[in-house]
Amino acid sequence: MPLLARFVTAPLVVDVRRGALKELAEVLADQRISTSGKVAIAVGPTYGPIVQNTFEHGLVDADWFTVDGGTINTAIKLVEQIKQNRYDAIVGIGGGTVLDVTKFAAARLGLPMVAVATNLAHDGIGSPISTLDNDAGRGSYGVPAPIAVVVDLDLIAQAPPRSVRSGIGEIVSNLSAIADWEAAHAAHGEEIDGLAVSLARTSAQAVLNHPGGIEDEVFLAALAEGLVLSGISMVVAGTSRPSSGACHEISHAIDLLHADRRAFHGEQVGLGAAFAWYLRGDEQAFGTTVDCLLRHGLPVRPADLGFSAEEFGEIVAYAPQTRPGRITILEEAALSPDKIAEAIAGFDAQVSRRIAAADGRAPEHG
Repeated sequence: MPLLARFVTAPLVVDVRRGALKELAEVLADQRISTSGKVAIAVGPTYGPIVQNTFEHGLVDADWFTVDGGTINTAIKLVEQIKQNRYDAIVGIGGGTVLDVTKFAAARLGLPMVAVATNLAHDGIGSPISTLDNDAGRGSYGVPAPIAVVVDLDLIAQAPPRSVRSGIGEIVSNLSAIADWEAAHAAHGEEIDGLAVSLARTSAQAVLNHPGGIEDEVFLAALAEGLVLSGISMVVAGTSRPSSGACHEISHAIDLLHADRRAFHGEQVGLGAAFAWYLRGDEQAFGTTVDCLLRHGLPVRPADLGFSAEEFGEIVAYAPQTRPGRITILEEAALSPDKIAEAIAGFDAQVSRRIAAADGRAPEHG
C-alpha cells in the first residue's frame, strides 16, 4: 500500500516568548539561515532606532534599512537598496506595514525572509501575502511565506493597545471566512482544504474562547500563535480563503472608498465578520463574535468606525467588487439597496441590544 502524504511549507522557526529578539542572531545561525550574520534588516522609522540598539554588539555585519510607508513604491525602493550588496536573508522587524514591504522585497530578490513582529495587528506575520498601497488603492500580492517567525512578547507589550486589539478582530474573522468557504463548497463545488480550515478555525477559537485580555502574557502568546497559524493556513490552501471572506471584502471596500478614514485592518474585518454572521442568520455565531469584540473594546457598529448607516450601505454594496469571483454571503444574498439598508438597521439594533446587556462588563482598555 503506497504511503500518501503532502509536503507543507512551514517556517523553520516559530519563536513566541519574552526576550526572543535578543537571540535573533542565534536563530539565524542555528537554522543555517545566515551563519555569517550578513543580513539586510528592514525596520520602521518609529521603533527602528530602539530595535537597532538591541543589536549594538550583535549582528555587526548586518545592514539596516528604514521602511517609511506601505506602498508598492516603498517596497521597490527597498529592493533597489538591498540588491546593491549580497545578503543571506532579509529580516523585517516591525508591524504589518514593515513586514509586508519586506516580504515583497524578499520575493523580488529571491531571498529568504524572517519576520519579527513588534505588534499583533493582523495575520501577515506568517502569511504568503503582502498588502501594499498602489495607484489603484490597495492590492494583495502573493509572496513566499517567511522562513522564520519571531514574536518578542516584551515588544508586543509596548505596542499601542489598539494595534494589538486589532489582531483579535483579525483572528476571530477567520470563522466567518470559513463559513463562506464551506458554503461555496456546498453550493457551488468550490474546492476546500480541510487542513487549512482546521488551522484557521483552531487558531480563531483559541482566541475567541480565551478568558484573558491584552494585558495577559498568556493571552498575547495565544494571539500571536493563532495569527501565525492563520498565515500558515493560507500557505496550506494556496489562497487567502481560510481567513478572507465577506469580512475582508467589507474591509477592502472601506480601504478603497474611504482611504482617508480607514481604521486598523483587524478592526474592519472584525466588524465585517459580525455583519456577515447577521446576514447568515446564525444567532449563536453572531452573538459570540459581537461579545468577543465588545469584551476586547473593538468596534462593533458602523458608527464605531465613523460611518453612517448610508455610508456603510455603500460599502456593503461595493464590497463584492473587491474580490471578483469569490463567493461569500454578500454575493449569495445579492441584496438590493433597500435590503442592505434594512439589514444594517437590523444589525445595528441587535448589536445595541447586546451592548445594553453587557453594560455590567466594561471592555478592557489596557
